[in-house]
Amino acid sequence: MPTIRDILTILQQIVPAGLAEEWDNVGLLVGDPNQPVQRVLLALDPTVALIEQAAAERYDLVVTHHPAIFRPLKALRTDTPTGRFVALAARNQIGVIACHTNLDSIQSGVSDHLAQALGLVDTRPLVPARGECALGCGLGRIGILPTPVDARAFLDRLRQACSPPWILEAGIRPERVTTVAVCGGSCSDLTEAAFNMGAEVFVTAEVKHSVARWAADAGIWLLDAGHFATEQPAMPIFRDMLRQHIEARSWDIAVDLAAQQPPLHLA
Repeated sequence: MPTIRDILTILQQIVPAGLAEEWDNVGLLVGDPNQPVQRVLLALDPTVALIEQAAAERYDLVVTHHPAIFRPLKALRTDTPTGRFVALAARNQIGVIACHTNLDSIQSGVSDHLAQALGLVDTRPLVPARGECALGCGLGRIGILPTPVDARAFLDRLRQACSPPWILEAGIRPERVTTVAVCGGSCSDLTEAAFNMGAEVFVTAEVKHSVARWAADAGIWLLDAGHFATEQPAMPIFRDMLRQHIEARSWDIAVDLAAQQPPLHLA
């Protein structure tokens, strides 16, 4: 029977760990690599509700985008969300793997999917990857719209692409949008890079106050479409890639995507 180690081998082909940023924490975070696997549950966020679902429905492995353990744990207290998550996983012998900035960086990853959903072509990374990937890997994407649109039409396109619960804006709306940069998740630190590469608009999430001020002065239109909304649409693509690799090996392993809702919403 295939094991967690076998799944890690597949993931290394899909989302190489070497593409993760140095500050990140990816790979097997909880569990035994030799444990057999029959059921895999994917999700964007490592919530307590997710691990409770995995335990109730007898999943052997959980794969999340955001790491369940990000900073070093000084104690494993089960009265904290992280402690409860890890303890429940260990108690129920559920392995936990994180594929974070390595999933962000790959071709067909988080930002690639957002760029394609917006209709961008001739895309390239905002921050090229350092290694383990052919040309085309890296954080964020910048590309062009084959047919320029006005600002209002671009906002409509963004709503269709990822159904954001809100769109916050900074800077001045351009008359026409041609060159667009995107980075799913919290990437407002890449705003200056997007501006320097010629982007008229940069779509990301969790925009910092200082960055919004900078964007207004610099003259780039900065859009915050929410962390969950800009990343979640890529998760079905990730599930399908993992399924294809498993099916190619003729393994009888179920790969499912958990239903999650954004943690933030309008009051």
